[in-house]
Amino acid sequence: MLKIRNVILVLGVLMSPLAASAAQVSIGVRTPNVSIGINLPAYPQLVRVPGYPVYYAPQLNVNYFFYDGLYWVFHGDNWYASSWYNGPWWFVDSYAVPVYILRIPVRYYRQPPPYFRGWRPDAPPRWHENWGRDWEQRRSGWDQWDRRASPPPAPLPSYQRQYSRDQYPRQVERQRELQQERYRYQPGDPVVRQHYQERYQQQDQRRDQRGQRGRDQDQRRDRDRNR
Repeated sequence: MLKIRNVILVLGVLMSPLAASAAQVSIGVRTPNVSIGINLPAYPQLVRVPGYPVYYAPQLNVNYFFYDGLYWVFHGDNWYASSWYNGPWWFVDSYAVPVYILRIPVRYYRQPPPYFRGWRPDAPPRWHENWGRDWEQRRSGWDQWDRRASPPPAPLPSYQRQYSRDQYPRQVERQRELQQERYRYQPGDPVVRQHYQERYQQQDQRRDQRGQRGRDQDQRRDRDRNR
């Protein structure tokens, strides 16, 4: 069960090698989206993890990654994902985290939890020790792969650089429109594709529900006028 935490953190964001700015991070849970409070004033610097199809954000004091078209954050034993660099975020169950996210070496976690201490920095976290035997059985083989056959990284959605601060699109529908216009990449990882599909289906369902509520209200007003 997802535990709701309310924590205030301070996140340093380096905007360029010569200038730095601060971003406030608050941790809380909202539905249907999850607010992990990452408030980035601009697109972060992302650097490729050598040998992996993953990018990380070396200038952020948070476990922030990009993989296969989505941004990923690990905080408080939970994973979150978003198609835009500053959210909104959705919770990702530990059983549904893509394997290449699980395989990110310990040294690329900018804010590792205490139980990471003592683990090899060039190896993935020992997730099975934290998430239990059932998780280990269901995710068997996640830490075994041919490193020479890793897929290429997805292109970064660099078009999002022009949407910073007040220009950042807050509405999920607007984010989706811009992404469809400016970023034609299709996820290669089947788990990530499923996240995309489920996310869009939820958005469509909420939009249809809002439309139906509006039609119902119009019908009630028409009936009241005709009485």
